[in-house]
Amino acid sequence: MLLSLIAVSAVLAGWAVVAGRLERWRLTAPMVIVLAGVLIGLATSDRVADTLNTEIAEHVAEIILAILLFVDATDVRGGLLGHEPKAALRILFIAMPLGIVTALILGLWLLPGSSWAVLLVIACIVVPIDFAPVSSILRDRRVPERVRNVLNVEAGYNDGIVSPVFIFALVLADEDTRADTPLQALEAAVPQAAKAIVIGLVIGAGLAIAANAAQHRGWMTTQSKRLVLVAAPLLTFGMSLAIDGNGFVSAFVCGIVFKYLRQSDDIRRDLELVDDVGFLLTVGMWFAFGATAVAILENGVPVGTVVFCLLALTLVRVGPVALGMVGTRFSRPERLLVGGLGPRGTTSIVFGLLAFNVLDGRDETTVGLVVVVCVLGSVILHGVGAPAAAHTYAARQGSSREGEPTRAGK
Repeated sequence: MLLSLIAVSAVLAGWAVVAGRLERWRLTAPMVIVLAGVLIGLATSDRVADTLNTEIAEHVAEIILAILLFVDATDVRGGLLGHEPKAALRILFIAMPLGIVTALILGLWLLPGSSWAVLLVIACIVVPIDFAPVSSILRDRRVPERVRNVLNVEAGYNDGIVSPVFIFALVLADEDTRADTPLQALEAAVPQAAKAIVIGLVIGAGLAIAANAAQHRGWMTTQSKRLVLVAAPLLTFGMSLAIDGNGFVSAFVCGIVFKYLRQSDDIRRDLELVDDVGFLLTVGMWFAFGATAVAILENGVPVGTVVFCLLALTLVRVGPVALGMVGTRFSRPERLLVGGLGPRGTTSIVFGLLAFNVLDGRDETTVGLVVVVCVLGSVILHGVGAPAAAHTYAARQGSSREGEPTRAGK
């Protein structure tokens, strides 16, 4: 553990010093941290894997996910559903469910031996997108603004929407639980979700109203405005668990409500601290992912798993998105761009770690392999492909405009 602490701190410090230069080289923090994790994993693979497969690691992952869900919910710009609400709704409630169903069907074919509950867990792991591996794409001016906006909304909400389905599937797949049927799992999951929504609404609204009143009276400092946003997801998560609710849903709902009700002169500045906390937690997860990948991959990867992950990063994403966005004002190239720019990252890692600690035997191994191959594949595929796709789109749009007749020439 001491070696891991030294390694991740040294790499993080080194990355911070040259972050601007590395970004111009398309090398993001997750890419560098994963490499450091792999190097540590080569020396301590068994010990790292044993450390991660513990109850403490599971609780740490849960807290990380709760904070990231809150951060994602507060990071959506341009209103509750962004500047393209119709497209965002179609992505979240048509394309994403279609993607989960498609991944489930492909799993039945390519991951034989796994129950449908385990395959649903895997589908919930591989479908949500996260821009940590290629965050620069959301600032790339070559990508149309409305495409970037709908991707920002999707990345902010998709993990929060998927998390109840993931928990339901995990309860059903866990042999140690009492849920033997989907109905029993629903009977456990629905009350948890209902309690979580109430807790998220109450705490999110309460903190926002209290912060508004305190700010109006001059009781808050610049620092305290930021600290409220760090305390909010932790308080919500803890209160939800205290009454047997779903802490993930609570943190997600709290983030949405808090941002909607909070009256701040500069909400982006208030979010800086919780953004940095989320970033540091993400760094830790990427390091653990790189170290664990070595142990998981040392015995090889079945061809079916590789094919499944490749399809999850392409067909499972592009097809449902293109179909779900039919009827919007997005052009066909823009719909393909939305589908193609869908990296997998922190959400998949955290969901995978939670599943890895709950499942046993072959299911545990299958989930571990899928997470590692899918996320590593996304780092490579989207790290190289996303900038190339943006360049190709911009070049084609430029060629189309050059080929259009001018008004004087008509």
